[in-house]
Amino acid sequence: MRVTILGCGNWGSSFGIMLNQKGHEVTIWEFDQARAQQVSATRNNEPFLIGMSLPGAIAIQSDLAPALAGALVCVFALPSSTLRETLARMKSIQPKKVQYLSLIKGIEPKTLRRMSEIVAEDLATTNPIAALSGPCIANEVVRGKPTSVVVASKDEAGACLIQEEFTSDNFRIYCSNDLIGVELGGALKNVMAIACGICDGLGLGDNARGALITRGLAEIIRLGVKMGAEKTTFAGLSGVGDLVTTATSPHSRNHYLGEQVGRGRGLADTLKEMKMVAEGVNTTIAACALARKYDVEMPISSEVYQILFDGKSPAEGLKNLMGRPLKKEAM
Repeated sequence: MRVTILGCGNWGSSFGIMLNQKGHEVTIWEFDQARAQQVSATRNNEPFLIGMSLPGAIAIQSDLAPALAGALVCVFALPSSTLRETLARMKSIQPKKVQYLSLIKGIEPKTLRRMSEIVAEDLATTNPIAALSGPCIANEVVRGKPTSVVVASKDEAGACLIQEEFTSDNFRIYCSNDLIGVELGGALKNVMAIACGICDGLGLGDNARGALITRGLAEIIRLGVKMGAEKTTFAGLSGVGDLVTTATSPHSRNHYLGEQVGRGRGLADTLKEMKMVAEGVNTTIAACALARKYDVEMPISSEVYQILFDGKSPAEGLKNLMGRPLKKEAM
């Protein structure tokens, strides 16, 4: 199967290598022409892919038209902030029979749109659109570590196609029809990963991290259900699975960002130093806006927002969370 991956970063490269090993014909699109030529010639994709080379069978393209030509699946592995720009460039050249798959775990802050909604709107397409999410640290996937994820789509046949074609010995895919829940779980857990990173940066210990994960999940469930997601989805791979992994893994860029902030480093300085995008920063803005829109209480998200954008100290944020009125535990 011919698969085009839009995005030559860490996850796009890792996903492409996995599909190439499965026997698919893979093309990866990189928007920067000079970088595309360099990666194509050297097969070296550092700093995104460390210690591994891209197989020679994977084509690297900077021109969207030949990159998309003949593709049966188009995979979005871009930062959420660049999705609309890319969609505008591909609207007139999208393959007729292509299925779209989003790997992007984000929510657009201005419109509060999920990634699948943006793809459908901007491309004016009725082609199947799916989202893949779950605990899938790219560095582990590309090295063949056992990984399980979930793919969701309103089109059951489309989700089944992704499941059947992309599952491998070390990459197991489950199916779901809860596209809203799977996308929200994958995006909102990044906010909680930042919170857990702040917790670890402050040196608050395992008990505090466990509480943040648990109560963070409660916030995600409350918002998700109000937005039309199924509650059970958040007990699965795109809920608990992704949340626990991202909130504790040393490979998690959102946890890393939170940890730096917890140690007293400014957000701007931390972002400037990072090579890869921490989607949780923009998603924090979106999460708080969604909480207001749907009248959902999300105290952890609110404190993360105030720490990142309003100058509140992490210690003060902790104090506010611990000092909230006592209540019964409820999800």
